[in-house]
This record gives sequence, C-alpha cells and structure tokens, in this order.
Amino acid sequence: MPPASKRTRKEDSLLELACEWGSCQDSFDRMQEFCEHVEGHLKALDIEDGGNYSFEEHSCLWKDCGFCSVESAEEFKRHVYFHCYHTKLKQWGQGVLKGQPSIGTCTIGLHNRNIVPDITDNFICQWEQCEQPSLANPEWFYRHVEMHSMCMDVPSADKELLVRCGWKDCEATFKGRFKLREHLRSHTGEKVVACPICGGMFANNTKFFDHIRRQTTIEGQRFQCSHCSKRFATERLLRDHMRNHVNHYKCPLCDMTCPSPSSLRNHIKFRHSNEKPYSCEYCEYSCKNLIDLRKHLDTHSTEPAYRCDFNNCDYTTRSLHSIKNHYKKVHEGDFVARYKCHVCEQCFTRGNNLTAHLRKKHQFKWPPGHPRFRYREHEDGFMRLQLIRYESVELTEQLMRERPEGHEGEGEDAARTDILGPGEDARVVDSHILNIGI
Repeated sequence: MPPASKRTRKEDSLLELACEWGSCQDSFDRMQEFCEHVEGHLKALDIEDGGNYSFEEHSCLWKDCGFCSVESAEEFKRHVYFHCYHTKLKQWGQGVLKGQPSIGTCTIGLHNRNIVPDITDNFICQWEQCEQPSLANPEWFYRHVEMHSMCMDVPSADKELLVRCGWKDCEATFKGRFKLREHLRSHTGEKVVACPICGGMFANNTKFFDHIRRQTTIEGQRFQCSHCSKRFATERLLRDHMRNHVNHYKCPLCDMTCPSPSSLRNHIKFRHSNEKPYSCEYCEYSCKNLIDLRKHLDTHSTEPAYRCDFNNCDYTTRSLHSIKNHYKKVHEGDFVARYKCHVCEQCFTRGNNLTAHLRKKHQFKWPPGHPRFRYREHEDGFMRLQLIRYESVELTEQLMRERPEGHEGEGEDAARTDILGPGEDARVVDSHILNIGI
C-alpha cells in the first residue's frame, strides 16, 4: 500500500496505464491500482534473493525492456516499479503533446521507450525526523516527500513567512508550499513528464518541448549516445548526457566502479560485508536484508512458494529449481529469441542463456565486482552485449596504476585485457570520458 498523502492530481482521472508485463493487457486509470497489479506479477514470479541469487539472472518481462538482473531481488523490484512510474510520466507527456499540437512529435523511435535507468538503491527520505523506511517504488516515494511540503504549517495570514526546507543539510527557504514542493525535486530527482515515443524523462514541460523542437531537422538527431542510443542536437548536449554514464567512485576493496556514492555503499554491503543482521526465528538462517528473510520464511510455510506467471497455467512448486525447469520445458517457446551473440550471432530467448554462452563459448568476463553483463537493444531489434563502460580519465589512470606487477609499460592495451572480449578496443571520446569495452 502507498504511504498516506494529501496530494490530489487532476491528471489522475485522465490516465490510461497499460500493463506491458509479458502477455498482460490489463489497463488502469489510477496509479494505486496499477502498482498493486504489477506487484501481483512480482509476487507470482517470487524471485529468490540472498546468497544464492548472485548468478541467477532474472529478465524483466516488460515489453521492449531487456533488463537482466543478477545483483539482488531488491534491484529487480525497484526496476519493475520504475516501469509503473515511467508509464505514468509517458501518459502525462502524451497529454502535453495533445495540448500543444504545433510543437510536433518525437522522431527518435519506439525502440527505447521502455528503457529505464538503473536504480542502484532504495529511495530514502532525508526529511528531518522522518521515520519512513526506504521505499522501492518511486511513485510512493515521491508522494511521500511531497506530503512533507503539503503538511508544513504555514499561517495564511502571514504572507511574508518563509517556509524552510526540512531536507538534511539544506537551509533553503521559500514563499509558500508550492515553491518548496518544486525545490524538493532537486533533492529527489523526481521528473514530471516523459516522452511517450522515446521514453526520455524531463524535470519540466519546457525541457520536454526543447526535446521535441531539437528534432525538427536532421541536424537535431545526428549526435547519438553510444551507450543508450539517445540522440542530441549538439555535441555539447551529448557530452553533458554522457557524464551521466561515467563512473567516478571506485570500491576500495576491488576494481568495481560506481556512478554514485549510494551505489558504491550498496555494492560494499552486498559484496564485501559478512554482516547478516536479520535472523530466522525458526532456524539458524540469517541474511543481509529484510526481503531475504521474508523469502526464507516461505520455506517454513505449507503453501507452495512458487507459482507460474503465465496465463492459464496453474503450476506451483516449493522449489526455485523446479519452477525454472518448468519455465524452460513448458514455456520456452513463448519467448522470442531476441538476445543475439555479437561474436557468432547465435540467438537466445533469455538474457541469462546468452550470458552463459558468452562466458563458456567465448570466455567473456566482467571486471571484478561487476555482477552481470548488460544488454542493449540495437536498431535491428536484437539485444546484444553492452561493450562499453564509462569511467573518468582520472579513475581509469588510477586503475591502470593499480595493476599487478608484470603489466607495467604495456599501456592502455594492458588495462583492457581483463575486461574486453576478443577483438574489442577502447577509445577516448572526449577529454572527460574514457570509453572501455566490457
């Protein structure tokens, strides 16, 4: 259930939120019902977390997504819930375009419309004295934060009274709740609209309109990001965008690099810490987070822990191994072979099958600390291995200096040896970004 909120939006009555999970075609006009419906898909999938999860890959069944997760069940759930939030923003974007027909439309195409950003940690409210635990669903998180601004006690008679932001270490003040609510988006990163064609998200309608206007000529589309395929009008805009892909933070315990401090903390917690504060009251099992514990408690239940997520299939089992075998033997033909090996062009229906192929057949491997391969959709509709990892030049130089003895003097080629597949290469794309193939 979502946290309590006083927020009401007139847009809610205009939404048509279509579920794109697998073959599901249900549609909703309220976010609460939509999120609860998608939560049902997750419960039916009943993914396993914890120590046995690391190399058990789960593929998102959202149409045209292709996300594969082996990090944790929490990461997978955050990803799926973000699809709900993203769907709502695209609906709002569609309404904005209908109201401004002279603006035009996006011409980038639909191939990226359901690609959402990596969510490396739960959403955490840092409002002073807030006791709300972290949230996996961005919709509930943003509603919760907005509630803080709407519940501020502002006497209507005193128009000169400033409202202070209650976010940790923030001293900003504003004339009224509305300005405070807008300011809070600078802390949370909340977006207000998304392009219904390409899926790009924006902080306000003006930036959304700029996105459309930049595509009125061919020149507006000629600068394309090699990482996520988004297009930009100028090289400057492309460079600004590319910085979002750069990993600046290196793990002190391995060669893992992360894009933010929170993702680095999450990596250290799950990869390098042996602390397991959550214990089962029925046996000696302990784990690192509450979700792991809840999954484990299912093993003490007499009810089947796993149910097939396909329509008209009533298969249930208490074993993760059994449900996986069921999907493979019974429903394998229901998946389209969209995952293609970029080396030998063999195709697979699931990302984890391509992962196993790349590791065993072609001896590909990821750098220490990186838990998985990533795949991205190409123009022909196939999902192929993402061969690029972006790091700051300074961080890359640090990684090269830290290489074991015996590699000195071999230059950049030596730095690529452990993380590149056969025949791949690396290149500097500008003075700030080094492009390294995984």
